[in-house]
Amino acid sequence: MAQLPETNRRIVLNSRPHGAPEPDNFRLETAALPEPVDGQLLLRTVYLSLDPYMRGRMSDSPSYAPPVEVGEVMVGGAVCRVVQSLHPDFVPGDWVLANTGWQDYAVSNAEELIPLGKQLEHPSRSLGVLGMPGFTAYMGLLDIGQPKPGETVVVAAATGAVGSVVGQIAKLKGCHVVGVAGGPKKCKVGVDTFGFDACLDHRATDFDQQLAGACPKGIDVYFESVGGKVFDAVLPLLNVKARIPVCGLIAHYNDTELPAGPDRLPLLMQTFLVRRIKAQGFIIFDDYGTRYGEFLADMTPWVAEGKVKYIEDIVDGLEHAPEAFIGLLEGKNFGKLAVRVDEDSQ
Repeated sequence: MAQLPETNRRIVLNSRPHGAPEPDNFRLETAALPEPVDGQLLLRTVYLSLDPYMRGRMSDSPSYAPPVEVGEVMVGGAVCRVVQSLHPDFVPGDWVLANTGWQDYAVSNAEELIPLGKQLEHPSRSLGVLGMPGFTAYMGLLDIGQPKPGETVVVAAATGAVGSVVGQIAKLKGCHVVGVAGGPKKCKVGVDTFGFDACLDHRATDFDQQLAGACPKGIDVYFESVGGKVFDAVLPLLNVKARIPVCGLIAHYNDTELPAGPDRLPLLMQTFLVRRIKAQGFIIFDDYGTRYGEFLADMTPWVAEGKVKYIEDIVDGLEHAPEAFIGLLEGKNFGKLAVRVDEDSQ
């Protein structure tokens, strides 16, 4: 193994954004290499995950998790190699999944890790189809959405890391699947690669009419991660006893105030009441962390057998993480977005 550096590169929150994040909200700095104590491990980041929830952590508004403080390392999951171990259950060279954030090296306690073994043929998959996004898709759709054969499932952000898996699992369960994505290229991939029955461009001027045409029997399950105009088009098409798993609202993450216009809450609540709709938000590891093994038991063979396909968008270099993250919130990524922080030289 190569000699360890004396310093650690890390990207910290330089300032809180007002609206959409900008490059100046981040700062690349160096600090002394952290040293583990008894029971801890020194980890080297190989792949860093970039996900929409990170926008919420940049704000100090009340949420389900504490915000990143100004000057602190940006949060994020990563696939790492163990470099030094002062814990009996790990040795140098082990692969682990850890919340080490946007940095080259980090110290972690063993209870914070998910072991990934000594050999990992496709490390980045553990951040996508076999990681948090895939887990989110699996539990949100199957536990909350509970799709039945012949039902219509609509999924927003349908070619992203979560949405693409949602749609494919729904197809495996015998559903009619309609994806929603941004742009003709993504919509084509939704049909040709992921096997959706239809995939519609939410930027189309007649999007709501297209959605109604693609869902002639109404919508039984809507997997929500976007909000905005997509939900506006979905709402009137929801069937009696429709289910809505809610894992995000990316269209609103940069909002600084409520959108202008009439109060639509009465319409929303009336629709939920009259059609007996269930909408349930969830935080994947908080609500389903004990069922990660159940997810892997199904998803691992599905991926190996080609029943669930995936696309990765890999960016090289920790220094490019802010730009890539800003692009993620603008819908510029294609598939699961991750940063290759270091070549695996183990």
